[in-house]
Formats: sequence, C-alpha cells, structure tokens
Amino acid sequence: MTTTHLVQVFGLEGDSGTRAAQRFFKERRIPISFVDLRRHRLAPAEMRRFVDRLGAAALLDPTSAPYRDGGLAYIALDEAAIVERLLADARLLRLPLVRFDNEVAAGRDEATWKGWLKRSGA
Repeated sequence: MTTTHLVQVFGLEGDSGTRAAQRFFKERRIPISFVDLRRHRLAPAEMRRFVDRLGAAALLDPTSAPYRDGGLAYIALDEAAIVERLLADARLLRLPLVRFDNEVAAGRDEATWKGWLKRSGA
C-alpha cells in the first residue's frame, strides 16, 4: 500500500520559480495543491510553519522589486517585523514556498524536493 503525499505550492501565477515547482512535482506524478498568493493570502499559521523551520530572513527575496524599492537592505528588521512585511506583501517572498508533509522549502530548491521524494519513497 502506497501513501499519497500532497505537496502544497504557495506562489504567484506567472512566477518562474512557482511554475518550476509545479512542473517538478507534476512530472513525477505527485499531486499538488497550488495556492496563488495574489488570490489567497498566506495564513499567519502557515507563515509561522515556514518561519519556525527556515527563519524569517530565509523567506525574504532580496532580488524582488518591493525589497529594493522599500530599502529593506538598509533597514535592520527583527523576525517579527520581517514576518509582518511578508504577510503584507507576498511579492517579498522567496518563491515558491513548498510544503511536503512536515517539510518546507523556500525558493527553487530541486535538490531538497528530490530528497523529500527519495525519503518518502514517492
């Protein structure tokens, strides 16, 4: 009996990293649930799951226009302030955010995704 693992991909429609994650899992016939962050905000509890495992700074995308335009490279932000900004503007996130069972990853990270599948036997 095989266990079905559901992958959640949080991202923005049209984002290249988000598309890459969707394609990666679909090519391996792993069911995914896509959450378009333009339509549905990331819930604070879901954000906390990523922050607890990766740290808030790891979720920030320093190459994004809102990061540069907001001068965030020059502002010292604690974790709570980073989380507040990420919840307010999904364009600041290092996309995609991917959750596989209790594992999480931020950004295009195929090596991590492959490791998840290998460990799960998927």
